[in-house]
Amino acid sequence: MRHIVIIGNGISGVTAARHLRKQSDFKITIISGETEHFFSRTALMYVFMGHMRYENIKPYEDEFWEKNRIDLIFGWVEKVDASASELKLADGSIVKYDELIIATGSVPNKFGWKGQDLIGVQGLYSWQDLELLEENVKRTERAVIVGGGLIGVELAEMLKTRNIEVTFLVREGRFWGGILPKEEGQLISDHIQSNGVNIEFNTELEEVIDDGKGQVKAIKTKDGRIIQCELLGLTVGVHPNVSFLKDSEIKINKGVLVDHFLRTNISNVYAIGDCAEFYRHPTDRKNIEQVWYTGKMMGETVAQTISGNETAYQPGVWFNSAKFFEIEYQTYGWVWNKPKENETVFCWQQKGKDRMVKLVFDKNTNALLGINTFGIRLRHEVCNAWIENRTSIDTVIQNFGGANFDPEFFAPFEQELLDQYNQQFNKNLVLKMKKSGRIANLLSKILNS
Repeated sequence: MRHIVIIGNGISGVTAARHLRKQSDFKITIISGETEHFFSRTALMYVFMGHMRYENIKPYEDEFWEKNRIDLIFGWVEKVDASASELKLADGSIVKYDELIIATGSVPNKFGWKGQDLIGVQGLYSWQDLELLEENVKRTERAVIVGGGLIGVELAEMLKTRNIEVTFLVREGRFWGGILPKEEGQLISDHIQSNGVNIEFNTELEEVIDDGKGQVKAIKTKDGRIIQCELLGLTVGVHPNVSFLKDSEIKINKGVLVDHFLRTNISNVYAIGDCAEFYRHPTDRKNIEQVWYTGKMMGETVAQTISGNETAYQPGVWFNSAKFFEIEYQTYGWVWNKPKENETVFCWQQKGKDRMVKLVFDKNTNALLGINTFGIRLRHEVCNAWIENRTSIDTVIQNFGGANFDPEFFAPFEQELLDQYNQQFNKNLVLKMKKSGRIANLLSKILNS
Protein backbone atom coordinates (compact mmCIF):
# COMPACT_ATOMS: atom_id res chain seq x y z
CA MET A 1 0.00 0.00 0.00
CA ARG A 2 1.31 3.44 -0.93
CA HIS A 3 2.30 5.49 2.11
CA ILE A 4 1.73 9.25 1.99
CA VAL A 5 3.53 11.16 4.74
CA ILE A 6 2.68 14.79 5.54
CA ILE A 7 5.01 16.94 7.63
CA GLY A 8 2.88 19.54 9.40
CA ASN A 9 -0.64 19.43 10.83
CA GLY A 10 -1.82 22.92 9.92
CA ILE A 11 -4.64 23.77 7.52
CA SER A 12 -2.63 22.80 4.40
CA GLY A 13 -1.42 19.43 5.64
CA VAL A 14 -4.71 18.41 7.23
CA THR A 15 -6.71 19.45 4.15
CA ALA A 16 -4.40 17.32 1.98
CA ALA A 17 -4.88 14.34 4.34
CA ARG A 18 -8.67 14.68 4.38
CA HIS A 19 -8.95 14.90 0.60
CA LEU A 20 -6.51 12.06 0.07
CA ARG A 21 -8.67 9.87 2.29
CA LYS A 22 -11.80 10.83 0.35
CA GLN A 23 -10.18 9.88 -2.94
CA SER A 24 -7.94 6.92 -2.06
CA ASP A 25 -7.18 4.00 0.21
CA PHE A 26 -3.55 5.04 0.78
CA LYS A 27 -1.87 4.78 4.15
CA ILE A 28 -1.69 8.39 5.42
CA THR A 29 0.53 9.70 8.22
CA ILE A 30 0.74 13.26 9.57
CA ILE A 31 3.83 14.25 11.59
CA SER A 32 3.94 17.35 13.81
CA GLY A 33 5.88 18.37 16.91
CA GLU A 34 3.75 21.43 17.62
CA THR A 35 0.61 19.71 18.92
CA GLU A 36 -0.79 16.20 18.77
CA HIS A 37 -3.90 17.34 16.89
CA PHE A 38 -4.86 19.96 14.34
CA PHE A 39 -6.12 23.22 15.84
CA SER A 40 -7.38 26.52 14.46
CA ARG A 41 -4.37 28.83 14.49
CA THR A 42 -6.55 31.92 14.08
CA ALA A 43 -8.30 31.04 17.35
CA LEU A 44 -5.14 31.06 19.51
CA MET A 45 -5.92 34.59 20.65
CA TYR A 46 -9.31 33.51 22.02
CA VAL A 47 -7.68 30.86 24.20
CA PHE A 48 -5.42 33.53 25.71
CA MET A 49 -8.38 35.89 26.19
CA GLY A 50 -10.33 33.21 28.04
CA HIS A 51 -13.11 32.87 25.45
CA MET A 52 -12.13 29.31 24.54
CA ARG A 53 -10.11 26.37 25.78
CA TYR A 54 -7.67 24.34 23.68
CA GLU A 55 -10.29 21.61 23.24
CA ASN A 56 -12.66 24.18 21.69
CA ILE A 57 -10.25 25.15 18.89
CA LYS A 58 -9.77 21.63 17.54
CA PRO A 59 -12.07 21.38 14.48
CA TYR A 60 -12.21 17.58 14.73
CA GLU A 61 -12.81 15.23 17.63
CA ASP A 62 -9.79 13.13 18.61
CA GLU A 63 -11.54 9.99 17.31
CA PHE A 64 -11.77 11.52 13.81
CA TRP A 65 -8.23 10.53 12.90
CA GLU A 66 -8.52 6.86 13.77
CA LYS A 67 -11.97 6.66 12.21
CA ASN A 68 -10.59 8.04 8.95
CA ARG A 69 -7.45 5.90 9.11
CA ILE A 70 -5.08 8.86 9.35
CA ASP A 71 -2.10 8.06 11.58
CA LEU A 72 -0.62 10.82 13.75
CA ILE A 73 2.99 11.02 14.93
CA PHE A 74 3.83 13.62 17.58
CA GLY A 75 7.43 14.63 16.91
CA TRP A 76 9.81 16.88 14.98
CA VAL A 77 11.39 15.93 11.65
CA GLU A 78 15.14 16.59 11.72
CA LYS A 79 16.19 15.32 8.31
CA VAL A 80 14.71 14.32 4.96
CA ASP A 81 16.65 11.71 2.95
CA ALA A 82 14.97 12.07 -0.44
CA SER A 83 17.12 9.42 -2.15
CA ALA A 84 16.01 6.80 0.40
CA SER A 85 12.47 8.24 0.74
CA GLU A 86 12.71 8.39 4.50
CA LEU A 87 12.54 10.86 7.37
CA LYS A 88 14.62 10.98 10.53
CA LEU A 89 12.79 12.29 13.59
CA ALA A 90 14.29 14.03 16.61
CA ASP A 91 13.84 10.89 18.73
CA GLY A 92 15.94 8.90 16.26
CA SER A 93 13.07 7.00 14.67
CA ILE A 94 12.83 6.55 10.90
CA VAL A 95 9.65 6.95 8.84
CA LYS A 96 9.63 5.74 5.24
CA TYR A 97 7.29 7.17 2.61
CA ASP A 98 6.23 6.70 -1.01
CA GLU A 99 5.11 10.31 -1.40
CA LEU A 100 5.99 13.18 0.90
CA ILE A 101 4.05 16.43 1.39
CA ILE A 102 5.92 19.22 3.18
CA ALA A 103 3.46 21.54 4.94
CA THR A 104 5.59 23.01 7.71
CA GLY A 105 4.20 26.55 7.67
CA SER A 106 6.11 29.63 8.78
CA VAL A 107 8.24 30.95 11.61
CA PRO A 108 8.38 34.59 12.85
CA ASN A 109 11.02 36.91 11.40
CA LYS A 110 13.92 38.37 13.36
CA PHE A 111 16.27 40.91 11.84
CA GLY A 112 19.38 40.68 13.96
CA TRP A 113 18.51 43.34 16.53
CA LYS A 114 20.82 43.50 19.51
CA GLY A 115 19.04 41.78 22.41
CA GLN A 116 16.41 40.06 20.25
CA ASP A 117 16.94 36.75 22.08
CA LEU A 118 16.42 38.10 25.60
CA ILE A 119 13.76 36.63 27.87
CA GLY A 120 10.49 38.45 27.20
CA VAL A 121 11.10 38.84 23.44
CA GLN A 122 8.88 36.63 21.29
CA GLY A 123 6.71 36.20 18.24
CA LEU A 124 3.17 34.84 18.00
CA TYR A 125 2.60 31.99 15.57
CA SER A 126 2.68 28.56 17.21
CA TRP A 127 1.08 26.87 20.20
CA GLN A 128 4.50 27.07 21.88
CA ASP A 129 4.47 30.85 21.35
CA LEU A 130 1.13 31.03 23.17
CA GLU A 131 2.49 29.00 26.08
CA LEU A 132 5.55 31.27 26.23
CA LEU A 133 3.31 34.34 26.19
CA GLU A 134 1.38 33.03 29.20
CA GLU A 135 4.67 32.82 31.09
CA ASN A 136 5.95 36.20 29.93
CA VAL A 137 2.82 38.18 30.84
CA LYS A 138 3.12 37.10 34.47
CA ARG A 139 5.78 39.79 34.93
CA THR A 140 4.52 42.27 32.33
CA GLU A 141 2.93 45.66 32.94
CA ARG A 142 4.12 47.32 29.72
CA ALA A 143 4.55 45.78 26.28
CA VAL A 144 5.94 46.99 22.98
CA ILE A 145 4.87 45.42 19.69
CA VAL A 146 6.98 45.88 16.56
CA GLY A 147 5.35 45.54 13.15
CA GLY A 148 2.09 46.99 11.84
CA GLY A 149 0.37 43.85 10.56
CA LEU A 150 -2.43 41.46 11.41
CA ILE A 151 -0.59 39.39 14.02
CA GLY A 152 0.52 42.57 15.77
CA VAL A 153 -3.08 43.74 16.10
CA GLU A 154 -4.12 40.35 17.48
CA LEU A 155 -1.33 40.48 20.05
CA ALA A 156 -2.31 44.02 21.06
CA GLU A 157 -5.93 42.98 21.58
CA MET A 158 -4.82 39.95 23.61
CA LEU A 159 -2.58 41.99 25.89
CA LYS A 160 -5.22 44.67 26.47
CA THR A 161 -7.53 42.01 27.94
CA ARG A 162 -4.85 41.51 30.66
CA ASN A 163 -4.73 45.29 31.33
CA ILE A 164 -1.22 45.56 29.92
CA GLU A 165 -0.10 48.93 28.55
CA VAL A 166 0.69 48.48 24.85
CA THR A 167 2.84 50.59 22.53
CA PHE A 168 2.83 49.70 18.83
CA LEU A 169 5.85 50.63 16.68
CA VAL A 170 4.83 51.05 13.03
CA ARG A 171 7.50 51.81 10.42
CA GLU A 172 5.08 53.49 8.01
CA GLY A 173 3.07 56.67 8.49
CA ARG A 174 -0.15 54.70 8.91
CA PHE A 175 -1.15 51.20 9.91
CA TRP A 176 -0.34 48.47 7.36
CA GLY A 177 0.84 51.16 4.98
CA GLY A 178 2.38 48.72 2.53
CA ILE A 179 -0.99 47.00 1.99
CA LEU A 180 -3.90 49.30 2.83
CA PRO A 181 -4.78 52.49 0.94
CA LYS A 182 -4.76 55.76 2.88
CA GLU A 183 -8.45 55.82 3.89
CA GLU A 184 -8.45 52.25 5.19
CA GLY A 185 -5.14 52.71 6.99
CA GLN A 186 -6.46 55.79 8.76
CA LEU A 187 -9.71 54.07 9.74
CA ILE A 188 -7.87 51.12 11.30
CA SER A 189 -5.23 53.33 12.95
CA ASP A 190 -7.95 55.41 14.64
CA HIS A 191 -9.82 52.28 15.73
CA ILE A 192 -6.76 50.62 17.26
CA GLN A 193 -5.91 53.78 19.20
CA SER A 194 -9.52 54.11 20.39
CA ASN A 195 -8.99 50.72 22.07
CA GLY A 196 -6.24 52.12 24.25
CA VAL A 197 -3.20 51.16 22.17
CA ASN A 198 -0.52 53.81 21.68
CA ILE A 199 0.78 53.74 18.09
CA GLU A 200 4.16 55.28 17.28
CA PHE A 201 4.17 55.83 13.52
CA ASN A 202 7.35 56.26 11.45
CA THR A 203 9.22 54.49 14.22
CA GLU A 204 11.63 51.55 14.00
CA LEU A 205 13.32 49.31 16.54
CA GLU A 206 17.05 49.84 17.06
CA GLU A 207 17.93 47.73 20.09
CA VAL A 208 16.46 45.61 22.89
CA ILE A 209 17.85 46.60 26.30
CA ASP A 210 18.90 43.98 28.86
CA ASP A 211 17.97 44.39 32.54
CA GLY A 212 21.27 42.77 33.51
CA LYS A 213 19.61 39.42 34.20
CA GLY A 214 18.95 38.36 30.61
CA GLN A 215 15.47 39.86 30.41
CA VAL A 216 14.14 42.76 28.38
CA LYS A 217 13.58 45.99 30.33
CA ALA A 218 13.19 48.49 27.48
CA ILE A 219 13.71 49.10 23.79
CA LYS A 220 15.56 51.84 21.95
CA THR A 221 14.10 53.30 18.77
CA LYS A 222 16.15 54.41 15.78
CA ASP A 223 15.53 58.04 16.71
CA GLY A 224 17.09 57.42 20.14
CA ARG A 225 14.03 57.18 22.39
CA ILE A 226 13.83 54.65 25.21
CA ILE A 227 10.49 52.91 25.84
CA GLN A 228 10.21 50.83 29.01
CA CYS A 229 8.68 47.35 28.66
CA GLU A 230 8.83 43.86 30.10
CA LEU A 231 7.55 42.21 26.92
CA LEU A 232 8.52 42.79 23.29
CA GLY A 233 6.33 41.23 20.60
CA LEU A 234 8.09 40.80 17.26
CA THR A 235 5.36 40.68 14.60
CA VAL A 236 7.38 41.77 11.57
CA GLY A 237 6.19 39.04 9.28
CA VAL A 238 7.08 35.38 8.88
CA HIS A 239 9.24 33.26 6.61
CA PRO A 240 8.91 29.65 5.41
CA ASN A 241 9.86 27.01 7.96
CA VAL A 242 12.39 25.10 5.85
CA SER A 243 15.66 25.19 7.80
CA PHE A 244 15.51 21.42 8.38
CA LEU A 245 15.81 20.91 4.59
CA LYS A 246 19.08 22.82 4.06
CA ASP A 247 21.20 19.67 3.75
CA SER A 248 18.64 17.70 1.74
CA GLU A 249 18.37 17.18 -2.02
CA ILE A 250 15.15 19.19 -2.07
CA LYS A 251 15.68 22.61 -3.65
CA ILE A 252 14.85 25.59 -1.47
CA ASN A 253 15.14 29.32 -1.91
CA LYS A 254 13.16 31.27 0.68
CA GLY A 255 10.70 28.38 0.65
CA VAL A 256 10.51 24.92 -0.90
CA LEU A 257 10.57 25.45 -4.66
CA VAL A 258 7.58 23.94 -6.49
CA ASP A 259 6.02 23.91 -9.95
CA HIS A 260 2.35 24.56 -10.77
CA PHE A 261 1.49 21.06 -9.54
CA LEU A 262 3.13 21.81 -6.18
CA ARG A 263 5.84 19.24 -6.97
CA THR A 264 9.44 19.86 -5.93
CA ASN A 265 12.56 18.91 -7.89
CA ILE A 266 12.13 15.41 -6.38
CA SER A 267 9.28 13.68 -8.22
CA ASN A 268 7.64 12.14 -5.14
CA VAL A 269 7.98 15.19 -2.88
CA TYR A 270 5.48 18.08 -2.76
CA ALA A 271 5.21 21.29 -0.75
CA ILE A 272 2.10 23.29 0.12
CA GLY A 273 1.01 26.27 2.19
CA ASP A 274 3.23 28.90 3.78
CA CYS A 275 6.45 26.93 3.20
CA ALA A 276 5.97 26.53 -0.57
CA GLU A 277 7.55 28.90 -3.09
CA PHE A 278 6.63 28.74 -6.76
CA TYR A 279 9.37 28.88 -9.36
CA ARG A 280 6.87 31.15 -11.07
CA HIS A 281 3.37 31.70 -9.74
CA PRO A 282 0.52 30.49 -12.00
CA THR A 283 -0.99 34.00 -11.84
CA ASP A 284 0.58 37.41 -11.21
CA ARG A 285 0.83 36.94 -7.44
CA LYS A 286 3.91 36.65 -5.26
CA ASN A 287 5.69 33.30 -5.38
CA ILE A 288 5.04 32.68 -1.66
CA GLU A 289 1.42 32.82 -0.47
CA GLN A 290 1.09 32.81 3.32
CA VAL A 291 -2.67 32.94 3.67
CA TRP A 292 -5.06 30.42 5.27
CA TYR A 293 -7.35 30.28 2.24
CA THR A 294 -4.61 29.56 -0.31
CA GLY A 295 -3.03 26.97 1.99
CA LYS A 296 -6.34 25.12 2.06
CA MET A 297 -6.60 25.27 -1.75
CA MET A 298 -3.09 23.87 -2.11
CA GLY A 299 -3.99 20.96 0.17
CA GLU A 300 -7.02 20.14 -1.99
CA THR A 301 -4.98 20.47 -5.19
CA VAL A 302 -2.06 18.24 -4.18
CA ALA A 303 -4.47 15.54 -2.99
CA GLN A 304 -5.98 15.44 -6.49
CA THR A 305 -2.58 14.98 -8.12
CA ILE A 306 -1.34 12.26 -5.74
CA SER A 307 -4.67 10.43 -6.14
CA GLY A 308 -4.10 10.19 -9.89
CA ASN A 309 -5.93 13.24 -11.19
CA GLU A 310 -2.98 15.55 -11.89
CA THR A 311 -4.22 19.06 -11.17
CA ALA A 312 -2.44 22.39 -11.49
CA TYR A 313 -2.88 24.96 -8.73
CA GLN A 314 -5.37 27.62 -9.85
CA PRO A 315 -6.21 29.89 -6.91
CA GLY A 316 -8.86 32.03 -8.60
CA VAL A 317 -9.85 35.45 -7.24
CA TRP A 318 -7.68 36.67 -4.38
CA PHE A 319 -9.44 36.75 -1.01
CA ASN A 320 -8.41 37.43 2.56
CA SER A 321 -10.13 38.43 5.78
CA ALA A 322 -9.15 39.55 9.27
CA LYS A 323 -10.42 41.34 12.33
CA PHE A 324 -8.99 44.53 13.85
CA PHE A 325 -10.44 44.51 17.37
CA GLU A 326 -14.18 44.89 16.58
CA ILE A 327 -13.83 45.73 12.85
CA GLU A 328 -14.14 42.89 10.36
CA TYR A 329 -12.09 43.24 7.18
CA GLN A 330 -12.52 41.52 3.82
CA THR A 331 -10.65 41.99 0.57
CA TYR A 332 -11.48 40.52 -2.84
CA GLY A 333 -9.43 40.84 -6.01
CA TRP A 334 -6.84 43.60 -6.03
CA VAL A 335 -7.03 46.85 -4.09
CA TRP A 336 -3.56 48.36 -4.13
CA ASN A 337 -2.37 50.90 -1.58
CA LYS A 338 -1.96 53.29 -4.54
CA PRO A 339 -4.29 52.98 -7.58
CA LYS A 340 -2.78 51.95 -10.89
CA GLU A 341 -3.11 54.04 -14.04
CA ASN A 342 -5.99 52.02 -15.45
CA GLU A 343 -7.99 52.07 -12.21
CA THR A 344 -10.77 54.25 -10.82
CA VAL A 345 -11.58 54.09 -7.11
CA PHE A 346 -14.87 54.64 -5.31
CA CYS A 347 -14.78 54.88 -1.52
CA TRP A 348 -17.76 55.18 0.82
CA GLN A 349 -17.50 55.54 4.59
CA GLN A 350 -20.55 55.73 6.86
CA LYS A 351 -20.53 58.89 8.94
CA GLY A 352 -19.75 58.28 12.58
CA LYS A 353 -19.29 54.55 12.00
CA ASP A 354 -16.34 52.23 11.44
CA ARG A 355 -17.86 50.99 8.19
CA MET A 356 -16.28 51.45 4.79
CA VAL A 357 -16.55 50.06 1.27
CA LYS A 358 -13.93 50.60 -1.41
CA LEU A 359 -14.54 49.46 -4.99
CA VAL A 360 -11.85 49.50 -7.66
CA PHE A 361 -12.79 49.24 -11.34
CA ASP A 362 -11.20 49.54 -14.75
CA LYS A 363 -11.52 53.12 -15.98
CA ASN A 364 -11.88 51.96 -19.60
CA THR A 365 -14.22 48.96 -19.32
CA ASN A 366 -15.83 49.74 -15.91
CA ALA A 367 -15.19 46.09 -14.89
CA LEU A 368 -14.92 45.49 -11.15
CA LEU A 369 -11.33 44.66 -10.12
CA GLY A 370 -11.34 44.66 -6.33
CA ILE A 371 -13.30 45.22 -3.11
CA ASN A 372 -12.27 46.23 0.40
CA THR A 373 -14.82 46.28 3.22
CA PHE A 374 -14.48 47.24 6.87
CA GLY A 375 -17.24 46.62 9.39
CA ILE A 376 -19.36 44.96 6.70
CA ARG A 377 -19.37 41.27 5.82
CA LEU A 378 -20.07 40.35 2.20
CA ARG A 379 -21.07 37.06 0.60
CA HIS A 380 -17.98 35.41 -0.82
CA GLU A 381 -19.67 33.69 -3.74
CA VAL A 382 -21.28 36.94 -4.94
CA CYS A 383 -18.10 39.03 -4.80
CA ASN A 384 -16.03 36.26 -6.35
CA ALA A 385 -18.48 35.99 -9.28
CA TRP A 386 -18.54 39.78 -9.81
CA ILE A 387 -14.77 39.94 -10.18
CA GLU A 388 -14.39 36.68 -12.10
CA ASN A 389 -17.05 37.78 -14.61
CA ARG A 390 -15.71 41.35 -14.80
CA THR A 391 -19.11 42.72 -13.84
CA SER A 392 -19.61 46.43 -14.52
CA ILE A 393 -19.34 48.77 -11.55
CA ASP A 394 -22.86 50.13 -12.20
CA THR A 395 -24.34 46.63 -11.89
CA VAL A 396 -22.37 46.00 -8.70
CA ILE A 397 -23.56 49.24 -7.10
CA GLN A 398 -27.19 48.62 -8.03
CA ASN A 399 -27.12 45.06 -6.68
CA PHE A 400 -24.88 45.57 -3.67
CA GLY A 401 -27.61 44.49 -1.26
CA GLY A 402 -27.35 40.98 -2.71
CA ALA A 403 -23.79 40.71 -1.40
CA ASN A 404 -24.50 42.01 2.11
CA PHE A 405 -24.13 39.20 4.66
CA ASP A 406 -24.75 41.27 7.78
CA PRO A 407 -27.54 40.42 10.28
CA GLU A 408 -31.03 41.51 9.30
CA PHE A 409 -31.38 44.29 11.84
CA PHE A 410 -28.18 46.15 10.93
CA ALA A 411 -29.03 49.58 9.54
CA PRO A 412 -29.09 49.32 5.71
CA PHE A 413 -26.43 51.34 3.92
CA GLU A 414 -26.89 50.40 0.26
CA GLN A 415 -28.96 53.48 -0.61
CA GLU A 416 -26.44 55.81 1.01
CA LEU A 417 -23.63 54.09 -0.92
CA LEU A 418 -25.52 54.38 -4.21
CA ASP A 419 -26.39 58.05 -3.60
CA GLN A 420 -22.73 58.92 -3.13
CA TYR A 421 -21.77 56.94 -6.24
CA ASN A 422 -24.44 58.73 -8.32
CA GLN A 423 -23.24 62.11 -7.10
CA GLN A 424 -19.54 61.36 -7.63
CA PHE A 425 -19.94 59.92 -11.15
CA ASN A 426 -22.99 61.89 -12.30
CA LYS A 427 -25.27 58.85 -12.57
CA ASN A 428 -28.96 58.19 -11.94
CA LEU A 429 -28.85 54.56 -10.86
CA VAL A 430 -31.48 52.95 -8.62
CA LEU A 431 -31.18 49.93 -6.34
CA LYS A 432 -32.26 46.68 -7.97
CA MET A 433 -31.71 44.18 -5.17
CA LYS A 434 -32.42 45.17 -1.62
CA LYS A 435 -31.00 43.21 1.28
CA SER A 436 -33.38 40.68 2.75
CA GLY A 437 -33.34 37.72 5.08
CA ARG A 438 -35.48 35.17 6.91
CA ILE A 439 -36.52 37.62 9.66
CA ALA A 440 -37.23 40.42 7.20
CA ASN A 441 -39.39 38.11 5.09
CA LEU A 442 -41.28 36.97 8.18
CA LEU A 443 -41.95 40.58 9.22
CA SER A 444 -43.21 41.37 5.72
CA LYS A 445 -45.68 38.47 5.88
CA ILE A 446 -46.95 39.63 9.29
CA LEU A 447 -47.42 43.23 8.15
CA ASN A 448 -49.28 42.16 4.99
CA SER A 449 -51.52 39.54 6.64
